[in-house]
Amino acid sequence: MRAVQVSEYVKVSPITRHRQSFLYTKYHTRSNLNPLPPKQTPRKSKTNKPIHHYRAPLDLKTTEVPTPTPSPDKYLIEIHSAGTNFFDILQIQGKYQHQPPLPWIGGAEFAGTIAALPTSSASASSSLKYKVGDRVFGATQGAYATHVLAPESTLLPVPPGWSFEDAAGLFVTAPTSYGGLVHRAGVKEGDWVLVHAAAGGVGLSAVQIAKAKGATVIATAGTARKREIAKEFGADYVVDYTDKAWPEIVKKLCKENRSGNGAAGVDIVYDPVGMIEASLKCVAWNARLLVIGFAAGSIEKVALNRVLLKNVSIVGLHWGQYAKFETGTVGEVWKGIFDLVAQGKFRGTAFKDESFFGLDSVPKALQALGGRETWGKVVVNVDEKAKSKL
Repeated sequence: MRAVQVSEYVKVSPITRHRQSFLYTKYHTRSNLNPLPPKQTPRKSKTNKPIHHYRAPLDLKTTEVPTPTPSPDKYLIEIHSAGTNFFDILQIQGKYQHQPPLPWIGGAEFAGTIAALPTSSASASSSLKYKVGDRVFGATQGAYATHVLAPESTLLPVPPGWSFEDAAGLFVTAPTSYGGLVHRAGVKEGDWVLVHAAAGGVGLSAVQIAKAKGATVIATAGTARKREIAKEFGADYVVDYTDKAWPEIVKKLCKENRSGNGAAGVDIVYDPVGMIEASLKCVAWNARLLVIGFAAGSIEKVALNRVLLKNVSIVGLHWGQYAKFETGTVGEVWKGIFDLVAQGKFRGTAFKDESFFGLDSVPKALQALGGRETWGKVVVNVDEKAKSKL
């Protein structure tokens, strides 16, 4: 298969059997995503050896690496679409908490078809959940490729009527939002929910889930286009969070449209950015504030007196650890998501304003994602089957 490789650091021998993928062989040490100036050369270390700055992601190139073969417990998946995530960029820079040994293939989320069964299936095929040709989506290291190996526990069936493009962005965003809103915050009919960064992948998922549960949604976003998208996905009100007075705007909306304790603010805050401190200014009594992430790049310090005075709860969600600590909840969350899909209350959030086709477009997709130029889930369509819904 083909892969993206840093050729100046690792030399790959010619091979005959291959697949296409993204292969990283050296970590980028710069904190931003912009290329170095053309004439800039690597600086010298104390030992007088060059310290190379890899210009991720635009320097990434595709190359040829061997196609993996099924293992006793892993399926071989032919990938048609791959989702992008901010942690993919962090891995490229060598800053993520989970760094594979060099060389490695990037990407995590994917959607595709089963190409081969686990090798242990010869004597126990009846116990396998999937068969060759089944449409699946999931997550595992190495999704920027034409093929990947994945255990059954990381795979789910593509919902009927969904394209691979939309399914490729489902595995991380949907359960994060459903687990947070439903299982951690207990969203219910009549609640008012404030969703920050509402036009992002988890944000659009949160908007849809909150609406499906009967809540009123106030969505924040930084551009007119992103606020337009949030409205298209069901938000009742949109607010520009670049306006420093946004908490007062939220309070005004609640005062004009709610009564009783609700007139003071919202019942739930869904925050993947790092806006809990400011959000405490516009919450109602007994509000629940969900800490989903820190996309703004810094960890907040919260005035706990406000937490006490408004009798609010601040709860975190680390969805990636549920498979370890609450396996039963994982199944409940996915059942809830698939129920909403079947009811027509949840749809894919793939970014549609620009297309990214082929693995050669991964660098451009990651740059767009890192530059906050997109909405929803940025998906790379690996081949022409990506938009197929059959």
